[in-house]
Amino acid sequence: MKFSKTHITTTLITSFALLTNAIDLEIGNKDSVCNAATDITKGIMDYYLGIRENGTIGMFQQPYYWWESGLAFGGMIDTWKFCNNDTYVSIIQDAINAQKGPHNDFTDVTNQTDVEANDDQLFWGFTVMEAAERDFPNNNDNDPSYAQMALDVYNSMAPRWDSDNCGGGLRWQILSNMSGWDYKSTIATSGVYALAGRLARYTNNDDFIKSADRILRWMKQSMFVYQKDDQDFYTVNDGAEIENGSCAVVNGAVWSYNFATMIMGTAYLYNTTNGDSKWGNELDKFIGGVEHYMLNTTGNNVLFEYQCDQWNRCNNDQRAFRAIVARVLGNVVQLAPNTGYASRAMKIINDSAEGAAQACSGGSDGKTCGINWGVNGWDGMYGLGEQIAALEVIQNTLIEQVPAPCTEDTCGEDVDDDDNISTIPVPTSTRVFTDVHTKTHVETVTISTIDEVFYTGN
Repeated sequence: MKFSKTHITTTLITSFALLTNAIDLEIGNKDSVCNAATDITKGIMDYYLGIRENGTIGMFQQPYYWWESGLAFGGMIDTWKFCNNDTYVSIIQDAINAQKGPHNDFTDVTNQTDVEANDDQLFWGFTVMEAAERDFPNNNDNDPSYAQMALDVYNSMAPRWDSDNCGGGLRWQILSNMSGWDYKSTIATSGVYALAGRLARYTNNDDFIKSADRILRWMKQSMFVYQKDDQDFYTVNDGAEIENGSCAVVNGAVWSYNFATMIMGTAYLYNTTNGDSKWGNELDKFIGGVEHYMLNTTGNNVLFEYQCDQWNRCNNDQRAFRAIVARVLGNVVQLAPNTGYASRAMKIINDSAEGAAQACSGGSDGKTCGINWGVNGWDGMYGLGEQIAALEVIQNTLIEQVPAPCTEDTCGEDVDDDDNISTIPVPTSTRVFTDVHTKTHVETVTISTIDEVFYTGN
């Protein structure tokens, strides 16, 4: 951020000397939290291209991908709401308008035409949904509403549900010539689930609940969401390769952002169904999965990335995943208030925020954020993902002081959802097949055992 990679060794030596310049944080104190958010956001903007000469509006510098730009702006929308901070309003508006594409659904975007994947589009969908729910100002009256854009994202993604292979789910990629086309992806599938849950609450339209319910049924059936007999929490697996139309071997890699999207959708469904125990039970087990896998028990029970952090091998994508986790834990606090779910989520946020503040003590400014929130200081790591994750977890310590997300009937704008919703079909079995002689073949689905797995997200 304030230095090059060649300086990592020397900064590691001096990191604890810089601790006196760390982010000063009083949990839940608005002035303290918002001062911290201001410092961290300045670090985020160090990576932003949209205000540089010949830079692309809405994009951060390489090696950060398009999806992470959407993630960053979603967090900055919350900073605007939580802290009454207007500094970056026009930058966020310009970024959304520049990247929304000709159909207002973040497809066919000029700088992403040949590389966009389902998860890329998804995170920009979350950004405009966040803008709608936080009543973020539109650039001008001629722009489509944020809620309408979020619906457009959902309606462009839901028809990609692929019943012909594995009985359902979404592929990782949109384009058949891209590596990952033959991979049924949890983040893509759970992202549509999350958007369905949010739109169900926003519009009060039960068709979204129907789709979300079907997605969750398929994910359980396919063991993308899995509960072992001796456990009271879910494991959310990463996906599966399509082989002969089947997803027989599930990738057992466990990533925090997959849990985050499942928690997101479930929290919204719990709220919109007035605390239906069906969704409460699901929420309990998804939060339990985060508590089991994603808290560093050797470092103050703070959020960490189970699949890569324990080996110090997280790539640029994975170093940003905790940002969406922190945001959805805030969703739980708002959407399931005065419940055990909310208190568990708030504890994770507060414990992790204290560690994140200590980790934001590096670089020449003394406030550059590291990845490890459990070492009471800066670990020598830095990047856009580290900044976004720290921002989200710190500002969400204020979540109990923030108004509930808008709906159409409260502070939101109307959307045209009448007879205009892509409904997910009833999932078909991925395990039972009948041949031409009407003999039934039962397929065994297995989950791969993974000690270390790393992918770039390309």
